[in-house]
Parts: sequence; structure tokens; C-alpha cells
Amino acid sequence: MRSIIYQALFLAALVFVVWLLVTNTIENLRARGLKSGFDFLNSRSGIPISDTIIDWNPDDTFGRAYFVGILNTLRVGIIGIVLATILGTIIGIARLSSNWLVAKLASIYVETIRNVPLLLQLIFIYAFVGNVLPDQLNPIVIGAGFYLNKSGLIFPLLKLDTAHYIVGGVLLASLVAMLIYNRWAKRRQYATGVAPKRLLPSLGILIVPAVAAFLAMGAPAEFDVAAKTRFRFIGGGSIGPEFLTVLVGLVIYTASFIAEIVRSGILAVSYGQTEAAGALGLTRGQTLRLVLLPQALRVIIPPMTSQYLNLVKNSSLALIAGYPDVVAIENMTMNQTGRALEAILLIMAVYLTISLSISLAMNYYNKRIALKER
Repeated sequence: MRSIIYQALFLAALVFVVWLLVTNTIENLRARGLKSGFDFLNSRSGIPISDTIIDWNPDDTFGRAYFVGILNTLRVGIIGIVLATILGTIIGIARLSSNWLVAKLASIYVETIRNVPLLLQLIFIYAFVGNVLPDQLNPIVIGAGFYLNKSGLIFPLLKLDTAHYIVGGVLLASLVAMLIYNRWAKRRQYATGVAPKRLLPSLGILIVPAVAAFLAMGAPAEFDVAAKTRFRFIGGGSIGPEFLTVLVGLVIYTASFIAEIVRSGILAVSYGQTEAAGALGLTRGQTLRLVLLPQALRVIIPPMTSQYLNLVKNSSLALIAGYPDVVAIENMTMNQTGRALEAILLIMAVYLTISLSISLAMNYYNKRIALKER
């Protein structure tokens, strides 16, 4: 009973403090003649946004501008998480390589990148894009239709038609079928001790139907390739230098921490597992893929979640490169409306929602791979 009373008193004190802060804030705003509320979201914004996923016009509302900023934040966050995971895993494994040069280069990368502040790295990358890359009319030719210059990365863009949407639907159905097959193979292995082949059948289930549908629809593959004119490139797709700066900086920086997480996770697995795999005749690659990494995941996932959260939150530094993420949009909103408190609350709500979503997904996956005692 005493513990219940203490908790009730603490909760009441917390509610009182929150109520006091809210009422004082409202009274202070009213005393200074400042408006409060979120009605400004329906007003015309007049904000120029150059890099957007959806259509944007300065005549659109602040609410739509806010939505554009959220999409830009999600874009750099999702792509950054995928690329940083791949790069960090490769570098973490490279640090354990028996090749002296590979291991030392990976160590130099990790120790250099993670000990330099991300802000300085973003400034350096942005300066490199602006001062080292050639101008738009003299780009670096990466491949057929791919160009890199101060204006960003230009690439061919596939012209979508009905056939591509049908192939996409077939690919999605094949993915579901592949997951069902792998689940069946796992159950059969547990029941009989015989492991059905999984890699080649899975690839066949995933790829063959989509390729067959693509060929049956006439294999449409027309690309919109950028053409060089007197002043600039016209056509194709492009990624702006601001987005490239933020994405490259976040991926390189976060990958250095993920590399250490992967390395420590692999080292946490008993060396007897490696010796047992060698005694069974498994190659180093098979040992890593089939024995070490599956067990290391149980150690890797919790700290990896923290790095994913850090990557998303660090994307707020995109303001340095001029990338219009949700923080940049809300800064412009504050300057035009004077609703600083509301704008900050909206930013906090976005990052809190994204972070909790990532934590929920990663915790669910962590429970799925956890050891289950009999």
C-alpha cells in the first residue's frame, strides 16, 4: 500500500508540474500578444523547396511543407540505414580479416571516421562537392548516362508503364512465396534433420516468375537519358548535391560505429564454434555466414538499434548542407509565423515517432532471433 501511495504522489506531482508549465507558457504568450495554436498549418507557406519527393508549390500550406520535410527525413534515414548497415558489416568483417593490409585499412577507417565530429565531416563533404567537383557542363562521366558534377548525380530514368507495375506485383507475390518456402524448409529441417536446399530455390522463386512476366509483356525497357544542352542537362533523373552530402556523410560516419558492433558481436561467439566449423570442413565464408553471424546477431541487434536511431536524429544536421528536411522546414516556418513553440513540438513529435517505430521493429526482430529455452 505504501508503494502505491508513493507512486500516486509522484504521478500527481508530475501532472502538476506539466500543468504549471503549460499554463505559464500560455499566459506568457498571451501577455506578449503572441498567437498560439496550430492553425498556421492551413495557411499559405510561400516556402521555396527545391528537393521534394511529391509535388510542391510555394502556394501550398505549411502543413504540406511539413509533410514534405517528413518525407525528406524518412528518405535520407531509410536509405542511410540500409547503406550504413551494408558498409559497416563489410568493414567490421574486414577488421577480422587474416589479410594484414585489409585489416589495417579497415581499422584506420574506423578510428579516423568515428573520432571526427559528424558536423565537420558534412562541412568537408559539402566543400568537396562545391569546390572539387566539375561544373555542370563538364561532368565526371561514371557510365552510360551517369554524370557527377556540382549539381549532383544525374542518371537515366526508367519510363514506367503498365507492364512494369504488373512485374512489380509478380515480384511481390514471388517474395511472399519465397518466405513461405523458407519457413517450410526450416520446419522440415527441424523435423527430419535434413536441410532442404534454400538459396537456389529461393532465388528461382523470386526471380524466374518476374523475369517470365517481364518477357511476356514484351520486355519494355525504355530509359529517359539526360541530354546535354548549352547551359545544362535536360531529362533523366537527378539527386541534388545537398541530399548526396547528407547521405554520404551519415552513411560513412554511422558505418564506422556499426563496424565495431559487428566486429565485437563476431568476437563474442566462442572460438570453439569456429574450430567446430573447420572440423566439419566448412570454408571461412560458410563459417561466417552459417555459424558466426547467426549467433552474433543476438549481440549485434541491441547496439545496432541505437546507431539507427542516431543516424535518423543526426539527419537534423542536414541544415548545414541546405537539405530541406523537417528541421529546415520548421526553421523557415518559425521565421515566417513566429510559432516557435509549436514548430519545436512538431519536430519533437516527428523524431519521437520515427525513433519509437525503429525501436519497435528492431525489438520485435530481436525477440524473433533470441534463444528460446525448452
